[in-house]
Amino acid sequence: MEFTETKLKGAFLVRANRHADHRGYFGRGFCRDEFATHGLNPNMAQLNIGFSHKLGTLRGLHFQRAPHEEAKFIRCTRGALFDVIVDLRVGSPTRGQWVGAELTPENGLMMYCPEGGRSRSR
Repeated sequence: MEFTETKLKGAFLVRANRHADHRGYFGRGFCRDEFATHGLNPNMAQLNIGFSHKLGTLRGLHFQRAPHEEAKFIRCTRGALFDVIVDLRVGSPTRGQWVGAELTPENGLMMYCPEGGRSRSR
């Protein structure tokens, strides 16, 4: 897996290393050890799946207050989505800033949103 830190401390773009052959490709969508090596929370509490019937559907900002904060790991398995992380962490040097990326099955990008960052998909 390739980890690229964004301008928001602790928020990463992650790309699976794809191993391809005549059948297609295979790659890791998650690896506990690699997450820990990059200082990311390797203890995912949930795996959620979303589906939108209409093109352009906007989903809300996922906001959680302490002590119920969770890291988020976002990927797109069909179609495309534009995901945005907003840094709302008190005391963060990038508080109020945001980063976004288009996630598609073709580009293989995924986003890691640390605790205290807020994620929104469209």
